Amino acid sequence: MAEPKSLAQDLFEDMGRKVAEASAQEGDDDTKVVDEIESLCMNCHEDGTTRLLLTKIPFFREIVIMSFECPHCFFKNTEVQPAGEIQQRGIKYSLRVDTSDDLSRQIVKSDTAVFRIEDIDLEIPAGRGQLSNVEGILSMVAQDLEQKQEERKEVAPELFEKVQGIIESIKEMASGKKLPFKLTVDDPAGNSSIEPPNALSAGKYSRNEYPRTAAQNEALGLGDTSGGAPATEIRPEYHASQMYPEMPSGAMVNNVDEEDIVENQVYSFPATCPGCTNTCTTNMKMVNIPHFKQVILMSTVCDHCGYRSNEVKTGGEVPAQGRRITVAVNCKEDLSRDILKAESCAMSCPELNLNVEPGTLGGRFTTVEGILTQVRDDLKSSIFDTGDSGDSMESESKTKWTDFFAKLDSAINGEVKFTIILEDPLASSYVQSFTAPEPDPQIELEDYERTEEEKESLGLNDMKTENYEEEQGAASGATTNGA
Repeated sequence: MAEPKSLAQDLFEDMGRKVAEASAQEGDDDTKVVDEIESLCMNCHEDGTTRLLLTKIPFFREIVIMSFECPHCFFKNTEVQPAGEIQQRGIKYSLRVDTSDDLSRQIVKSDTAVFRIEDIDLEIPAGRGQLSNVEGILSMVAQDLEQKQEERKEVAPELFEKVQGIIESIKEMASGKKLPFKLTVDDPAGNSSIEPPNALSAGKYSRNEYPRTAAQNEALGLGDTSGGAPATEIRPEYHASQMYPEMPSGAMVNNVDEEDIVENQVYSFPATCPGCTNTCTTNMKMVNIPHFKQVILMSTVCDHCGYRSNEVKTGGEVPAQGRRITVAVNCKEDLSRDILKAESCAMSCPELNLNVEPGTLGGRFTTVEGILTQVRDDLKSSIFDTGDSGDSMESESKTKWTDFFAKLDSAINGEVKFTIILEDPLASSYVQSFTAPEPDPQIELEDYERTEEEKESLGLNDMKTENYEEEQGAASGATTNGA
């Protein structure tokens, strides 16, 4: 009697069928072309067939689906690879799975991405690229862990019990019996994705871009530690003269240490471009926001690949409490209020069903209209600006997103009233008051106690700012006496 197929096998075979069906209909003009290549089967070492299909998927970009099938031993395998370039910044997605509907959220995991199940501290390192959903990828993880269980049971019974407990937990998560739990996908190449849920709530979904480290660039083949040829270019739309202009022979500008930093003066210092790893210049300016505090504006422009980055950093001591700012936007004039959203700040608009997690937009100093426009443009580029892939989106999801963007456009145009809530555990965010120094009736300020989760994420639990010299001296004396 044949064994029942796992969900992972069903997903693999379904992807293989899609490639095969597209290959059978290759003669039609509207059908995507499927390339067939004769390949060596790594299972029986006979010749099999690999089919390659270039396609686009919603919420993401172009990918290549690869399906291998061997007619001799019937071995099958399906993988996915990104078809585009390495992105300028790395990307990290997180999703909190609260309901059974979240198990159907689509996940694209490239071969450079690290997948984590945070609740059980399980990490799947970079490896094979996968196109699946939450339920499918959890089932595949459980299936992979079960492969060596019989050997562990005989050789290391204690390890067997621990791994078996993890497998059972993953299976309960995949079946929806153990909810909620949190997943993260961290891809330094920026070519992975998690489909956003139709209804966003605080802490449920986040998409954070970040500059790659030198080690990550080297792992992706973008760095050149030998000092030889220039780094790989990842922006082919630029001309050669723009990508590699003649650089000055002298030292890079660095006037930060010449004197004390003063307000409204631009300082420059050398940096490394996170996109192409070549040298570039970062400009910095300190600005004093009235009735708030000093902030630092930072701007990086790379002359090699065209990379641009703008961020706002707040300084000063860590306050004793976090701050929640609620501002009522009642007319078009309110859209021109200056707003500083720190990197640690979460933003929400209940009337618009909008939630922005901390770190999603980085630090931004703009207006109410500007920050809503940036949120709209970033979401649209992730959901709809994927070529023909929007046609393959489910009609219900497409209708919900269309209604969401229509409501957001109305808010940006000043046609509806709404409320913006900024919740910053570091109290480093700000909204301009039209009646300063008197209190603005449309702005409500509330100080609150930080949660343990916020303290842990900000590193405040490990921060010691009082009597640390005494403790260090005592520890040094104890070591000396014990020597």
